[in-house]
Amino acid sequence: MMSLKRVAFPVILFTTLSTFSALSICSSLSAHAQQPLKLKGDSINKLNEVVVKENRLQLPFSKQNRNIWIIDQEKIKTLPARSISELLSYVSGVDVRQRGPGGLQADISIDGGTFDQSLVLINGIKVSDPQTGHNMMNLPINMDDIDHIEVLRGSASRVYGINALTGAINIVTRNPIKTGVSTNVFAGSSFKDNASGDKYYNYGVHASGNLVLKGSSHLLSAGQEAGNGYRYNTAFNNQKVYYQGKYAVGKTDVIDVLAGYVHNNFGANGFYSSPGDKESEETVKTALASIAYTTKLTENWTIVPRISYRNNVDDYLYIKQTPEKFHNLHKTNVFDAELNNTIQTKIGTFGLGLEARTERIKSTNLGKRNRNNAGMFAEYKFEPVSRLLINAGVYTNYNSDYGWQAFPGLDAGYNFYGNWRVFANVGTGQRLPTYTDLYYKGPTNIGNDQLRPEKSQYAEGGLKFNNERLALNASYFVRRIDNFIDWVKTLQTDPWQPQNFSRVNTKGFTLSADYSLLPATEGVFSQVRIGASYTNLTPSFKKTLATAVFSRYALESLRNQLSSTVSADFYKLFSLSLTTRYSERINYKDYMVMDARVAFKQKNYSIYADGANLFNVQYIEAGAVPMPGSWFTLGLKTSF
Repeated sequence: MMSLKRVAFPVILFTTLSTFSALSICSSLSAHAQQPLKLKGDSINKLNEVVVKENRLQLPFSKQNRNIWIIDQEKIKTLPARSISELLSYVSGVDVRQRGPGGLQADISIDGGTFDQSLVLINGIKVSDPQTGHNMMNLPINMDDIDHIEVLRGSASRVYGINALTGAINIVTRNPIKTGVSTNVFAGSSFKDNASGDKYYNYGVHASGNLVLKGSSHLLSAGQEAGNGYRYNTAFNNQKVYYQGKYAVGKTDVIDVLAGYVHNNFGANGFYSSPGDKESEETVKTALASIAYTTKLTENWTIVPRISYRNNVDDYLYIKQTPEKFHNLHKTNVFDAELNNTIQTKIGTFGLGLEARTERIKSTNLGKRNRNNAGMFAEYKFEPVSRLLINAGVYTNYNSDYGWQAFPGLDAGYNFYGNWRVFANVGTGQRLPTYTDLYYKGPTNIGNDQLRPEKSQYAEGGLKFNNERLALNASYFVRRIDNFIDWVKTLQTDPWQPQNFSRVNTKGFTLSADYSLLPATEGVFSQVRIGASYTNLTPSFKKTLATAVFSRYALESLRNQLSSTVSADFYKLFSLSLTTRYSERINYKDYMVMDARVAFKQKNYSIYADGANLFNVQYIEAGAVPMPGSWFTLGLKTSF
């Protein structure tokens, strides 16, 4: 029997290359023959109008000089995804390693990095966890709360500060524009029996309400999801609640308030220490809150002070029937205060920012620890000649454990021949060791309090095309990570211990395209959208620790990734979406997964059916955890 890699890779590569050829031809025609797409409300032509929500200097997607991927609201509505993690699995270069369906527990890495090297944000607020990157996707928001997701690839300390070593993911929630309520109710199953003879299943209920008043707007959402798992001891139960409010102060000032809470309990069979953790269970509870005040001191000077707080409780039982044997309870508190400024002048726009952050943990395993961080941002955006845009800046950081560091960055882009743009950028980054890296104590894992921070250097260049219907990107990057932290050991019988194991050099290129056909007023197809992307990564490792023989994470890097999406509306009543994902990692079997969604749509409701992993492919994304086979979901959405 031929391997999946030999069969799937050429098929998808041919499909992707064919798509790129067709899109290139379409782009030449559309640049000269088509009129701008005009639709009311949220529509697919808004992709290039999306303003990337950085905290100081903000630019629309079409003018960005970096490799940024946008999952806009229209795509979120059509993708057959049950969680934010699954949404991200369709983004080129993002490696999502789930340990269960619906984003039950997922690690996120970018361009071959590890799950601790990417920064996650909600509306610019850092939500990454200093205890461990395993908790960073424990988010209090539902997919229906999202306006769009921005994925910034490349070292981004100049923009976001520490821990944006390989990139950053900013989840931007929607701002209500009219009062109303909406719901999403769904249930799914693999139609396979567990040991008790019952079918594996899951269900979910999401509800949200908008209230728009003369001087304020409010969004409140809540969700409940549960299931009996997809194999032994993988049952889960989680609840979410989220509030977002905007309050007008005078004619120009605005107060933004955000608060959320998520309670996530799940069986963790094989999640971390297979096969010994067959009876393990974990409960992760996360609370997030922030308040920001946007004011214009002058016509050209905008200032935004913001404070935020994140509390995380991670309760892990190695054997749930005997909790006294091995019980880890971690309580983490993170306080963050920021002051961001945007100053527009005749010679360009300046962005200035200050940040103070304290991270505290009280743990039965990691002890009682704290560290403090202070940072200063300085950025400058200017256009020295027509159509040439340059952004330069530096982030200077002080950490109570590691002292002073500076992280400069620069990007430039030039528009030529209409909507074509050539761009280049260089950047640097840093990732601090987590408390788990430093202090963990267990029978098979031991921390190392002598670890040094990881540092990266990054350079990228590429070509873009953007208009109302088409977005093309071709880019190439090189990245070097020094002091790469990996869990290693000399003998198989030794415990794993993190070390500054090696220098990792990665080269990679990406091709991506997103094309939307003009909606028709008559005929079968009222709307069609096609997307495709391919990422190739070539990592190389230079050991700096000669005694280490076995490595846990360095040899799990993503190598090849292909994805494609096709969605279409028929007679404005039915929609069909079809997606494919192919992934090849070092030391993992490659796989291809196909998902689909079909929906019947009316003004105030829609009925949809999702099929995940339609061909029942057996594959692994993380550790020794087998992912589910085919899973089918039926749902109802309403909106009033």
